[in-house]
Amino acid sequence: MTSPSTSLRPAQSTVQLDDANFRVTEWRFAPGTETGWHAHALDYVVVPMSTGELTLNTRDAVSTFQLTAGASYTRAPGPEHNIANHGATEIVFIEVERK
Repeated sequence: MTSPSTSLRPAQSTVQLDDANFRVTEWRFAPGTETGWHAHALDYVVVPMSTGELTLNTRDAVSTFQLTAGASYTRAPGPEHNIANHGATEIVFIEVERK
């Protein structure tokens, strides 16, 4: 089982739109930042604005995944997790949650 990171700084999140239908958030992961533990209550789409690798921590496992600028993907609500950037370059994506 993994535990929450204590040495990473928070990634920067900026809500760009929040209306009756959607919430759109820009996420900026400078090197050494993380989202913090959270779970999604809504279906969402991720639109990578940059290419790079992030680390996905769940309560049961740690894995890495590659983002490619412009290659969007979708996810359903799921388990609690924490996303971190252990790399040397900033990674940016837009998250669109459907209400």
